[in-house]
Amino acid sequence: MREQTRAKSFTGRHMTIILVAFFGVVIAVNFTMARLASSTFGGTVVDNSYVASQQYNEWLARAAAQDRLGWDTEMTVDSSRYLLLAVRKEGVPLGNVQAVATVHHPLGRTAPVTLRFESATGGALRSTRPLAAGRWRLDLVVRHGAAEARYREDVR
Repeated sequence: MREQTRAKSFTGRHMTIILVAFFGVVIAVNFTMARLASSTFGGTVVDNSYVASQQYNEWLARAAAQDRLGWDTEMTVDSSRYLLLAVRKEGVPLGNVQAVATVHHPLGRTAPVTLRFESATGGALRSTRPLAAGRWRLDLVVRHGAAEARYREDVR
């Protein structure tokens, strides 16, 4: 005699298990993504966008004045991770240039570090301390006499 196999029916218990598993996965993924997003957020560009908008025209005027200086900058990192900076005007290195930079991690994971520069060969400037390995955002202020220029560069 053959034994009859009885097909199991789909019950409310099965549906409950499926719904709980589905929404459990969705909630777990959402919490994971929210945690990763908040842990890597580096902050805001400006603290108060209204105040920044009031200074916009002044920023444009300073940028135009900086462009009129005609300075070209070249930043490189040597094998020892020292930052080399060359400031030129019409291809000729500017003499008696002073520079200071603030470097910070683009995602805000480390505190900003101030870099000072000293004279190097060929009219260039060399940072007095090396950069740590990784990607850095460099805010550079260059002064030559009364003229001042500001640059922002990403350095690896």
